[in-house]
Amino acid sequence: MFTALELARIQFGFTISFHIIFPAITIGLAAYLAVLEACWLRTQRDLYKQLYHFWSKIFAVNFGMGVVSGLVMAYQFGTNWSYFSEFAGSITGPLLAYEVLTAFFLEAGFLGIMLFGWNRVGPKLHFFATVMVALGTLVSTFWILASNSWMHTPQGHAIVDGRVIPVDWWLIIFNPSFPFRLAHMAVAAFLATALFVGGSAAWHLLRGRNTPAVRKMFSMAMWMALLVAPLQAVIGDLHGLNTLEYQPAKIAAMEGHWENVEGEAVPLLLFGWPNMLDERTDWAVGIPGLGSLILTHTWDGHIPALSEFAPEDRPPAHIIFWSFRIMVGLGVLMIVLGIWALVLRRGDRLYQSRPLLRFAVAMGPTGLIAILAGWYTTEIGRQPWLVQGLMRTADGVSAHSAGTLGTTLVLFVATYFFVFGVGIWYVLRLVARGPEEMADTTTGGPGQLHHAMRPISASGEDVLVSGDPQHGSEPEGRA
Repeated sequence: MFTALELARIQFGFTISFHIIFPAITIGLAAYLAVLEACWLRTQRDLYKQLYHFWSKIFAVNFGMGVVSGLVMAYQFGTNWSYFSEFAGSITGPLLAYEVLTAFFLEAGFLGIMLFGWNRVGPKLHFFATVMVALGTLVSTFWILASNSWMHTPQGHAIVDGRVIPVDWWLIIFNPSFPFRLAHMAVAAFLATALFVGGSAAWHLLRGRNTPAVRKMFSMAMWMALLVAPLQAVIGDLHGLNTLEYQPAKIAAMEGHWENVEGEAVPLLLFGWPNMLDERTDWAVGIPGLGSLILTHTWDGHIPALSEFAPEDRPPAHIIFWSFRIMVGLGVLMIVLGIWALVLRRGDRLYQSRPLLRFAVAMGPTGLIAILAGWYTTEIGRQPWLVQGLMRTADGVSAHSAGTLGTTLVLFVATYFFVFGVGIWYVLRLVARGPEEMADTTTGGPGQLHHAMRPISASGEDVLVSGDPQHGSEPEGRA
């Protein structure tokens, strides 16, 4: 049987796992749309405009699902983690409020122009709106990561009467882990989107839809993977050095070492199963000395072992040991994909190589899987702390019974799989249609619908408005 604490953690982990995939794709697609529109303004090639309209529909659905799932996340701080909110709300509350006042208002202010204003405003103003929406997604990432990073490496505060009081907002926002985690998450969103776009294009190419728009989509995605995947590896390495300095217990759990001798090189364990009860890693397979080289950039650098920490202060190594390896392993495959595509560009083989195309399709969802694995590594690796060194997770949970939390968890699972399952199915349906099969975007399109619209309206499917019932919109010029 699960305790109330375990159920509260499972519920939060479940809801955030659904939530994080939508903002990640939204961040990447917003930037991709800005690039597409910039290319169209510069070249006036219709395929860029066609791709913009195609991916803007998918962006709109993701944006809507991200907003809905994010509201649930915010409510949980008050329902399931009320003692944490009481303890640290004077810091996390304003940071989340800043996100709403800056990023959300920026996105909301320009989203309508971006989705529905193509034929209503000038091209430069429309491009400006697209850039502002893309900027808004990054500003949102900034504030969310500032709040979460403070929980990992808190500073700039004082504790008065058992509560955290902000003292220096500059130190709070730019805490030691924030720059690395912000860069890691933003680049992860770009990379996940590139893989999603590339996998979609490869799927169409495998089915014989070798059109200029699909080819361009695939080419841009492969260039992005080639450039960003190695960059992400560098950022991840810097993030690891920062974590070794400020959260050594997390590193010890990620590496699965129980005993390390000062002055001796530490191996890199490729496989194994950290045994938390017997304090050993079963079936360990490692490469001598590589652990020290990667984590300390020296041949004999010391890495903390799990035995150096009290049992009650150790993260659950058996989980994050493997979540970390899933993330890194997928990252290596992303680098391979980018290099393979680069090699095949010679001789115009990029769009004909079926092994590459199948590999790209298989890699399509791996960016999101890697984000989830990395998030689990980061958040579970912080345990047993809710705010590192200041509040334990067990002290932040609300006083609910296990039965209450179990019931709400079941309801969450059923509701999420239905609502967001339908949403994900709808996104995949749009992707399967492809840019060539969408409605003509030079006249008509989302900007021609003459009634109040919501972001989901930008999907453009089966919409009837006043006017010709056969065509669903009025002809150009009759508004």
